Amino acid sequence: MLDVLERAALKAGKAILEVYNAGPNVEYKDDHSPVTEADERAERIILEELAAAYPDIPVVAEESVAAGHVPDVGGRSFFLVDPLDGTKEFINRRSDFTVNIALIENQIPVAGIVYAPARKIAYTAENRTAAMFDVNDDFEAVNRRPIRCRGESSAPVAVASRLHNTPETEAFLKENAIADCTSVGSSLKFCLVAEGLADVYPRFGRTMEWDTAAGDAILRAAGGRVTLPDGTPLTYGKTSQAHDSDFANPNFVGWGSP
Repeated sequence: MLDVLERAALKAGKAILEVYNAGPNVEYKDDHSPVTEADERAERIILEELAAAYPDIPVVAEESVAAGHVPDVGGRSFFLVDPLDGTKEFINRRSDFTVNIALIENQIPVAGIVYAPARKIAYTAENRTAAMFDVNDDFEAVNRRPIRCRGESSAPVAVASRLHNTPETEAFLKENAIADCTSVGSSLKFCLVAEGLADVYPRFGRTMEWDTAAGDAILRAAGGRVTLPDGTPLTYGKTSQAHDSDFANPNFVGWGSP
């Protein structure tokens, strides 16, 4: 499966960079979040690749959901797709935007890819193994190597959202005696913890499942865990939520150490 996810992500990333280099035209969805031609082109590419390889597995994709196309995923395995995570980073010409694709089984992300086209790097997870690779100018994977969370640190490092910091995040850092915190955009925060460059990623603010599933898969495969603040695991396929929309996440924390 991972070869399909990689092919889809790399093709989508190539289309995203074409728009990035030309300068995107920005529109706004009903929830006032930005969307560009890159989001839409990338999602079409990913959906075509997944449909060709796995026609019986439903796909929950950000732009399709925004357009009202939501498959029934009750009791089934399904894909979660964010074709361009970090659209604001993309619009502002920063490099930490990503392509995210994940497979969910039994409410848990078990395979996925996070590809950062402008950084020419990608992270993957499958069969409880996490890896990363570089992407050359021909959009081919090179220098593939395994990654693993680092052990418990006496001076833990956190990664947090550049654009969505909250008082709750600051309180978490203080309560856990974390003085070193790096701000990063998109799902790369999960990957930095999985790679052993940071120890924890607290997120106290609204996200959607397609924002987190691929990074979550990589962090879990690298030996980490993603939990709610009370320690219970973050799950996927959350629909009919009385307090929020389908596929919305609660607050969570991504941990590197066991």
